[in-house]
Amino acid sequence: MQDSLTREITVKAPKERVYNAIADADQITTWFPDAVEEGTLAVGERPFLRFGNFKTRIYIEAARPFDYFAYRWVPGGIANTGDVLKVPNTLVEFFIEELAEGTKVTLKESGFASLPADVAQQSFDMVSGGWNEMMVRLEEKLNKA
Repeated sequence: MQDSLTREITVKAPKERVYNAIADADQITTWFPDAVEEGTLAVGERPFLRFGNFKTRIYIEAARPFDYFAYRWVPGGIANTGDVLKVPNTLVEFFIEELAEGTKVTLKESGFASLPADVAQQSFDMVSGGWNEMMVRLEEKLNKA
């Protein structure tokens, strides 16, 4: 079982704009979840991310403007409305690095090997495809003038 996946994009936007697109509740909903509910994206918060009729609780692990943002969740379309820290979960990390040609965004999700065996591979496969789509959406958002 592969424990982590990584996706990278390079965009023509400053680090501050990239970070805000990822870590600001009003902006993240333009490319990722439909809504952030019952909390904020501040460290220690436990809001819900809503995707259509599905929602799952996350835990904001870290936020270092304008370089890094991380949260924990139960991946793979498994609805988790309880304490995400009390069940097997994965860590989603965004690393933001300024380059000469733009800003590199590296997404890493890890911890799949710690998930229950009966859902680990399905969760990995689901989020792998999902992150492909979401990173394209983020790239399109950030490359707009």
